[in-house]
Amino acid sequence: MLELPIAENTTGSRPKRPEWLKVRLPMGENYRNVRSIVDDFGLHTICQSGNCPNMGECWGAGTATFMILGNVCTRSCSFCAVKTGRPNEYDEDEPRRVAEAIWLMKVKHAVITSVNRDELKDRGAEIWYQTVRAVKERSPETTIETLIPDTKANWEALERMISAGQEVVSHNMETVPRLYRKVRPQAKYERSLEQIKRIKDYGKRTKTGIMVGLGETKEEVFQAMDDLVAHGCDILTIGQYLQPTKMHLEVAEFVHPDQFAEYREVGMEKGFKYVESGPLVRSSYHAERHVF
Repeated sequence: MLELPIAENTTGSRPKRPEWLKVRLPMGENYRNVRSIVDDFGLHTICQSGNCPNMGECWGAGTATFMILGNVCTRSCSFCAVKTGRPNEYDEDEPRRVAEAIWLMKVKHAVITSVNRDELKDRGAEIWYQTVRAVKERSPETTIETLIPDTKANWEALERMISAGQEVVSHNMETVPRLYRKVRPQAKYERSLEQIKRIKDYGKRTKTGIMVGLGETKEEVFQAMDDLVAHGCDILTIGQYLQPTKMHLEVAEFVHPDQFAEYREVGMEKGFKYVESGPLVRSSYHAERHVF
């Protein structure tokens, strides 16, 4: 078993790392095969760029979450391990390569995400559209979830992103409104709620994810659930925040699995169709369950 890398806290107040935050080392033939395909096609995955604790499990099962539009983000969220900076020009051949890789992996359900590309007028919407269409044409039986970024209220770009035939569209809220300035300084809580509502109004199955352990209260999580249900969100994932490096936000609390179980129960009572809640849950974890 592998203890997850959590950055040291120099304040002396770091919560003790609990036993339940351990995962298996990535290994096995399927893991090596997925890594080989990703490397051969020059692709990026959020599994690698985001230091996902479930990479071994998911890659071992032959699945991965592809990250398009490069691996450098224009945002500087204080929780995220993805690089921040000025991205390179996007690769117009990327949709074909993603589609070919997914076909070679023979996955039944594919998850595609991206960095924020705020410097692009269309927020990368055209590459999003072309990628989903390429996957659907190469692998017609494959279902797709797209985990899309904040379009900064560019609703025309949003419609292009979600109109290519994907079954599930996700946009992560990440945290409760009180913590937005600290956690997502370039985002707005109400704007992300509006984006989810517009996705639902377009007729898509909607999904979002939040992290806990950042200093939120249970009551704030419950209120966020109410907000999301009121804006048409179908699926909610809740996972433990883990500090990627010393430069990122410190963990305020390691939430007990019993609390995650309560979040799931309350979320289902409030009207979500599915709630995935647990310490190691990430937004694309068990995503194949969320299609229908």
